Amino acid sequence: MEPVKHELKPLSKGAVGAALDRALRYRLLNEPLLAESICLDILAVEPEHQEALKTMLLALTDQFERQLGAHHQRARDVLPRLASAYERAYYEGIIWERRAQAYHSLAPPGWGELAHEGLRQAMSCYQKAIELRSADNDEAILRWNTCVRLLERFPEIKPAPRQRREFLLE
Repeated sequence: MEPVKHELKPLSKGAVGAALDRALRYRLLNEPLLAESICLDILAVEPEHQEALKTMLLALTDQFERQLGAHHQRARDVLPRLASAYERAYYEGIIWERRAQAYHSLAPPGWGELAHEGLRQAMSCYQKAIELRSADNDEAILRWNTCVRLLERFPEIKPAPRQRREFLLE
């Protein structure tokens, strides 16, 4: 017996603002799956809605500890849809930083080296964002500093030996 298939009901364009508020609230309530679903509904009616794209990307990164591989790629797939070079660099940094934090929380074998590589990638993205930012926007600086503090606080987050680092990057 085949499972019953249901059709998604479209969101009305007039409800987009309230839906985005709800998605933000669900992220704050640690319900990233619900936030992601709402963003998908918004994007179905407004495919380039920048706030919905950013909220969905963040909701995906909120799920890294549950299913890192699939959510990491889905979050990266959102990046080209972001309108500005600054936001693409900044949010790519967020993806790498949260990936590193997921490795730290999950602690799989080699997690310290994987987390180090993620933080290194995040800092590279944040540096690019710092160069692209407006004068009154220090978000990327705050994220950079967080990465530095993580590296200082957790000595087990360290670079892989050269031979292993090349393997990790492949």
